[in-house]
Amino acid sequence: MKPFMDKDFLLDTPTARHLYHDYCEALPICDYHCHLSPKEIYENAQPTDISALWLSGDHYKWRAMRSCGVDERYCTGDASPREKFQKFAYTLQYAIGNPLYHWAHIELQMYFGIDTPLSAATADDIYDRANGAIAAGDFRPRTLIEKSKVKVLCTTDDPADDLAYHKKIAALPDFDCKVLPTFRPDKALNIQAPDFADYMGTLAAAAGMEIHTVDDVIAALRSRAEYFHSVGCRVSDQAFDVPPYAPAAPEQVQAVFAKALAGAPVTEQEAQIYKTPVLLALGKMYHDLHWTMELHIGAMRNNNSRMFRALGPDTGFDSVDDGRVARPLSRLLDAMDSTDSLPKTILFNLNDKDNTVLATMLGNFQSTEAASKIQYGPAWWFLDTMDGMTAQLKSLGNLGVLGKFVGMETDSRSFTSYGRHAYFRRILCALIGRWVEQGWYANDDAVLKEIVQGISYNNAIAYFDFA
Repeated sequence: MKPFMDKDFLLDTPTARHLYHDYCEALPICDYHCHLSPKEIYENAQPTDISALWLSGDHYKWRAMRSCGVDERYCTGDASPREKFQKFAYTLQYAIGNPLYHWAHIELQMYFGIDTPLSAATADDIYDRANGAIAAGDFRPRTLIEKSKVKVLCTTDDPADDLAYHKKIAALPDFDCKVLPTFRPDKALNIQAPDFADYMGTLAAAAGMEIHTVDDVIAALRSRAEYFHSVGCRVSDQAFDVPPYAPAAPEQVQAVFAKALAGAPVTEQEAQIYKTPVLLALGKMYHDLHWTMELHIGAMRNNNSRMFRALGPDTGFDSVDDGRVARPLSRLLDAMDSTDSLPKTILFNLNDKDNTVLATMLGNFQSTEAASKIQYGPAWWFLDTMDGMTAQLKSLGNLGVLGKFVGMETDSRSFTSYGRHAYFRRILCALIGRWVEQGWYANDDAVLKEIVQGISYNNAIAYFDFA
């Protein structure tokens, strides 16, 4: 029997162990998509305990706890920090096969030096040992970021944000990480949201103009994109259940927009009519600014209306959608490409039925602007598992050029989530190691080093122009 999650965890061949330990393990991290708070990074407060560090805001853990019948007061409620940790430890012992089990133990090893398996029986001991380490050490956000060797970190930010904390972070004299904003215009695109009209007022105020037409929306977003660019932004992010593509006459688009501004309900088809020209205009902005456009496809959000009313969004009640994405995505990318305004683009799918769809879509729109200009994004959210990451790597290897992949991002709200990069790198090296040892790829050490270091770090730095 192999030891529990030792230094060679997942590395099941000599080649895998060589690639990981000699070429990947010590590399820095480029986290080009996350949900960390720039305010928390700047304020740099020491956590009070491991529950505050681990369980606050982590809907992955809450979701698992609820599946074990844990009461909500131990997830988002008023239970004590020790009680919350005990319930999470109780849950974790049953989460066999769930990446949470591996992530939690990687983080205990990386940040606390604890290699004891976490369970209901060990919960109190590990809680006390971890809190002792926090009390005696430095677990502030910036320290954890630097300890994790994160060199670039892209947060997720609304176009109306003033980016004040990004500016303050950039002015810090002793912090060795670029913290850059990401332009996330979802609220300007989601015309069916109940607060859409109110948000138009917020966007207008941020842009210093009035918004009465769709052209005004686009102008306001352009103004904010230029401001974001001045603060270091080089990435945009949009999330859709299904990519929008429903071209219509300008007067039809304006009629839908006027309807939403008046507070009237908008149908799904009308929403697509509005989103299409706005997203096409955004694509041109991104292309002109030399940004990368991220498209996250396939999340079905806020399924539990009762819990949404009680807790709001991003609290663990989202799941995978099963909409048809190939044709609208193709037409959207083609419309941008036809006008020479298709930016560098990363396509993320949340439903693994779309692995082949996205992996084959890349080859339709590549160009000399960048190596693998159109990227197949890493396994995300519900696919961020051992099987999901392996399937994504295999799909890209089978159908694209794996060696130019930009690799992993955390998509996380936790400052200890960087163990996920180690998890990804181990899975990557294990897969490539098996291919080499089976005689499926040449044992060319120089090329293998370039490939695994590129996917782990170097390709992202070059692709996003972060150097």
